[in-house]
Amino acid sequence: MEVDWGKQVHLQLLEGEAEVFGTALDLRERVSIGGQKVAVYTWRGCTLQLTGEPDLMYTSDETPMGQYLNIHDGLDARRQDARKDRKEGPRTFVVGPTDVGKSTLCKILLNYAVRAGWAPTFADMDIGQGSITVPGCIAATPVEAPIDVEDGLPTDAPLVYYTGTPTPSDNPALYRHLVERLAAVLDLRAQSDPQVKASGMIVNSMGWIVELGYELLKHTIETLKCDVVLVVGDERLYSQLSGELKRTAPAVQVLKLPRSGGVVVRSRELRQAARKVRVEEYFYGNRKELSPASQTARFEDLQVYRVGGGPRAPSSALPIGATSVADPLKLTRVTNPQELLYTLLAVSHAPQPELLLSVNVAGFIYVQDVDAVKGTITYLAPCAGPLPSSMLLAGAFKTYLD
Repeated sequence: MEVDWGKQVHLQLLEGEAEVFGTALDLRERVSIGGQKVAVYTWRGCTLQLTGEPDLMYTSDETPMGQYLNIHDGLDARRQDARKDRKEGPRTFVVGPTDVGKSTLCKILLNYAVRAGWAPTFADMDIGQGSITVPGCIAATPVEAPIDVEDGLPTDAPLVYYTGTPTPSDNPALYRHLVERLAAVLDLRAQSDPQVKASGMIVNSMGWIVELGYELLKHTIETLKCDVVLVVGDERLYSQLSGELKRTAPAVQVLKLPRSGGVVVRSRELRQAARKVRVEEYFYGNRKELSPASQTARFEDLQVYRVGGGPRAPSSALPIGATSVADPLKLTRVTNPQELLYTLLAVSHAPQPELLLSVNVAGFIYVQDVDAVKGTITYLAPCAGPLPSSMLLAGAFKTYLD
């Protein structure tokens, strides 16, 4: 079923067994669904009660769930072996074009792993949508309980790095750098906990799969040490990756899966609208249950930086005939607060500017207003009180919240 943003329907399992993306529904529990596309699956039949009017609802007998369960069984066997041998569990990379059901498959595999007693790590490389936190981020989070149908993925202790852009094409060098930073931290976490190590990882990829996007996908597979690659809904990509990885990384298993039957191809405008909704949910909650605080600060009390644009080297240091190019990782301090209006700023844990691209972020604020005369900015924060740090990283895309 599909339920538009701003609407809600209520689902109840009356008898039998059913699940939503691998999360089992409890008998008689009332589940609220709004702004989502949800597939309820039953292995043996069930009776459901639906209150409200979905925008679209249909029943289908064709489903790849049997194949997804087979994938889970294979990953589960690898995890059992890893725990027995005290080795690394499977690191699974889900790849494919946009709107083929990659996020759905990730949720199903995560939920099945948790139900089998594992605690996998979920890493989200799709900076355009952001399933863990706001768009423009590379992020990871431990998953130790089934993903809540209403609330989504756990966000209590995510590891987040801010690219500040909705697509890696804006700064591919920054994207690579942050993937490497994330991988290093996840490696350390896995080494410190045998259960986390054996449980492995599920990685969601972006939908950019050609040219530079394809090179970034290969870089992510290598950097995160993925040993299982699931290619969803694209024969050409499967042929490319399986052929290339057979030569360069023969230990990596590449498998092909059909696209999920319930996915809907979204227009560019719909994807932009989805980004806005994700930002609103960060501050207000997906049921508007949160109360963010609007606060004002003097701009001179904040250290706001942008990434990219600085010269890599002076012309005198270059070979004769060469021209200086911009350093994509150069940090430049923002001096004009007006350009921050309607942007997201990441509040960094970094103690100094030089570490802004090495340290994960604490959270985000949204710039609502700028007063150039008073030299102040008014921002929306998840909670009232002083910011955990005055060190901020500016995003490069604007979001107009109501």
